[in-house]
Amino acid sequence: MLSQPISVSFNLNGQEVTIETGKLARQADGAVTVRQGNCILLATAVANAEPKEGQSFFPLTVDYTEKFASAGRIPGSFFKREGRLSDYEVLISRLIDRALRPLFPEDYFCDVQVLVTLISSDPEVMPDALACLAASAALAVSDIPIKEMLSEVRVARIDGNMVVNPKRSELANADMDFIIAATEKNLMMVEGESKECQEEDLVKALEIAHEAIRMQIKAQQELRDKKGVTGKRDYKKPELDEALKNVVDSFAKDKLYTIATSKSAKHDRSDAFKTLKEELVASLGEEAEDAQKKLAVKYLEDLQWEVVRNMILDDRTRLDGRKLDEIRPLAMETDVLPSPHGSALFTRGETQSLTTVTLGTPLDELLVESAATSEYSKFILHYNFPPFSTGEVKPMRGPGRREVGHGNLAMRSLRQMAPGKDYAYTIRIVSDILESNGSSSMATVCAGSLALMDAGVPMPKHVSGIAMGLITRGTDNKYAILSDILGDEDHLGDMDFKVTGTRDGICGVQMDIKIDGLSMEVMREALNQAKAGRLHILDAMYQCQPEARPEVKPHTPRMEKLIIDKEFIGAVIGPQGKVIQEIQRETGTTINIEEVGATGEVSIFATEKESLQKAIDWVRGLTAVPEVGSVYEGTVKSIKEFGAFVEFLPKKEGLLHISEISWKRLNTMEGVLNDGDKVKVKLIGIDQKTGKFKLSRKALMPKPEGYVERPERPEGDRPQRRDGDRGERPQRREGEKPRFEKPRRESGEQPQPQQGDEGMTQQPE
Repeated sequence: MLSQPISVSFNLNGQEVTIETGKLARQADGAVTVRQGNCILLATAVANAEPKEGQSFFPLTVDYTEKFASAGRIPGSFFKREGRLSDYEVLISRLIDRALRPLFPEDYFCDVQVLVTLISSDPEVMPDALACLAASAALAVSDIPIKEMLSEVRVARIDGNMVVNPKRSELANADMDFIIAATEKNLMMVEGESKECQEEDLVKALEIAHEAIRMQIKAQQELRDKKGVTGKRDYKKPELDEALKNVVDSFAKDKLYTIATSKSAKHDRSDAFKTLKEELVASLGEEAEDAQKKLAVKYLEDLQWEVVRNMILDDRTRLDGRKLDEIRPLAMETDVLPSPHGSALFTRGETQSLTTVTLGTPLDELLVESAATSEYSKFILHYNFPPFSTGEVKPMRGPGRREVGHGNLAMRSLRQMAPGKDYAYTIRIVSDILESNGSSSMATVCAGSLALMDAGVPMPKHVSGIAMGLITRGTDNKYAILSDILGDEDHLGDMDFKVTGTRDGICGVQMDIKIDGLSMEVMREALNQAKAGRLHILDAMYQCQPEARPEVKPHTPRMEKLIIDKEFIGAVIGPQGKVIQEIQRETGTTINIEEVGATGEVSIFATEKESLQKAIDWVRGLTAVPEVGSVYEGTVKSIKEFGAFVEFLPKKEGLLHISEISWKRLNTMEGVLNDGDKVKVKLIGIDQKTGKFKLSRKALMPKPEGYVERPERPEGDRPQRRDGDRGERPQRREGEKPRFEKPRRESGEQPQPQQGDEGMTQQPE
């Protein structure tokens, strides 16, 4: 007989959230669905009963995936099915993983797999804020040994108010956006971005998030109790050998302290630790078994972790001899590469980033797809971490989750100061880490800011970043906050957090906390120390590149954006795109047109300034409305006896009559103008009935000296017309001959032009 589903519900920000178990995926160790609105997430958790032979680390796998069917869509790939995780899915997977991993027992080495799948999408509900709740609930209703339950929420500041898990449409107006994970007592993970918020604003967001998380944890406890889960499974623990541990302590403790206080470089220190490990294994003798040797190495690593931490806490000094708040030496330069549109080399201690900026057209935008959204991004950042940066040999398999996460943090931080959607260029930043010993992601932020300004991107302020560490000791409540941490300090610390920002506020945060009981006072102190370090780095960056270049480099594609009336978009594109294709072909430019409300945005890109101007003039001509009195640069299209037809705007021609070419009377057009000649003309009239344009060249020329306009005959001197039309002819006296007499011509004979009648032939319709 099938068991009945069990569910609990709670209200969050005015919306009901329901967690249910017992209906789907019942063969998993734990399975739940989380629902808010029409958004439904399925989370499952499965763990092996036994660890693998010789397993020495915790193999946790967390994958978040979105089914396109959840939003009624078919994937756009060639195979029409979901493939490898997208960057968006990887980032949410990391949010869950970083929060869960510290909550498993340190001696638990069984494989654990947590899968969270979006099976129904709601356009207004952000699934990333519910994913960790689903994962934790799946573990809570299982017997997998996790120490505590936790959850995550999003906190955004919208119109000055902190909102928990806002709707997607509301989030568009947020100037703070953070996702926070916590247990009932302690914060576990923070990640997000803001438009220069203050440290106290972040602390307030953390406090609000923790209250909402406690509500979600209470709901998980209620669900677990309803299901009847009373305990967690037993598991095989690693063997302990106290005698061997004492041998390792007595052999290596003093030597480890000597190495830790040597203030040597990274590789020298690593070589010294490696040599000590080899000496320890050799001291055990040939009769020692492999298992005993492995256990001795593990005890050595544990002892190294303890010795270095105590050195920092008691001596208030660090592995490289720096003070706790001291920043490593900085070196930076811009314009280091001749061909990229912008470049910078940033070095901090033994960490180095070579970063380039490429400016492309709107055709280079990145399509970012999820089940619920399909958007284009004009600001792209890619982070590369080749193995040589740490002196290692590894296969190159493309960017991993770490690279995706580090690149995303740098991208979100720099985006706060980057120009908005009105900026016509697509911006791609690439950070190649050439050397790494601590916080290459923060080096990417600094190098990226410098390279953007070197490229001429209008960044109003520099953005810098710094990685911080925290070491605590519960026995005497001692703690040490470390600025600009090394790689080794990152590994042995209780908290590492990265803070980016300008001189005026925070732009990005990424924080992982590995201990219980972190107080808000310690958090405030750490944030203030991070601010001091950030400002120190910013001072050096402004000395290197004080501001953005006033314009892009000569070899950068030139860009101009024109705003036209919506009604002219069709004229620029032409039938089947013929006009815009002709413009691009003839000028060598790239043109992109977007409809924005009642206007059209025409973005024109060219490698040469002359080509850009030619295309601009062409588009302006197609969209311009001819105005009487305006002056135009025209091209002679055809010559007639009575004048010339001139194209003064694209596809718009007017008649330049022979009498309007010059103040001097012209008897013929021969030798005056030729097809293809460029001529400046003034629009002097538009026929209201036919719409034909009348042009003048002489109107732009000075009148000859002594030139006298023919005076108009006064109205009273004109002959009277009869019948109101032709007027009445004066009567001739009897016998008087007419003053003018037309010569008679034979039938079929053509009239001959009289002297002075040049140019008076009838104009074509």
